[in-house]
Amino acid sequence: MTLSAEDKKIILESIRDIPDFPKPGIVFKDISTLLNNPEAFNTLMNHLEARYKEFGLDYIAGIDARGFIFGAALADRLKVGFVPVRKKGKLPYTTVAQKYSLEYGVDEVEIHIDAFGENGCRCGDTPSKVLLIDDLIATGGTAKAAANLINKVGATCIEACFIMELTFLKGREGFDMPVYSVLQVD
Repeated sequence: MTLSAEDKKIILESIRDIPDFPKPGIVFKDISTLLNNPEAFNTLMNHLEARYKEFGLDYIAGIDARGFIFGAALADRLKVGFVPVRKKGKLPYTTVAQKYSLEYGVDEVEIHIDAFGENGCRCGDTPSKVLLIDDLIATGGTAKAAANLINKVGATCIEACFIMELTFLKGREGFDMPVYSVLQVD
């Protein structure tokens, strides 16, 4: 399922560029203007729903915090469960963690140990099929850690989905599953 040029334009034009944020030389892609634009948000969600309706998903996992927005909305449309992937220390129950490297150190994400059912299986012995989603892929460190977490608890991350990909950072390299991005920015 591909996005039409017209729909791509509607979505892309709804995303605001903020120069020199959070530091000089960076152009921040602000999705708040996409979220408050009903036509653009609905266009995006219709596309994602059409793309993933035949995947047989059990869950959508959204990365803290903007992945929660798109993931929860898509999970509702597809009538599947939603699982938050949070930064360390934000989940109240027993968790599984995965560290990942940053340009200036190490960070960590977590999910509940039973997020996708017992041993990652929603029903019986079949691993839960999970779509991972976030707003942006840059270097891919957080998303790769989140995908590893999903697989670590026994579920299967079948694809990683991003609203926007900064292609020049090559973040999609090194994933063990397909990567899909709605928009690509060079």
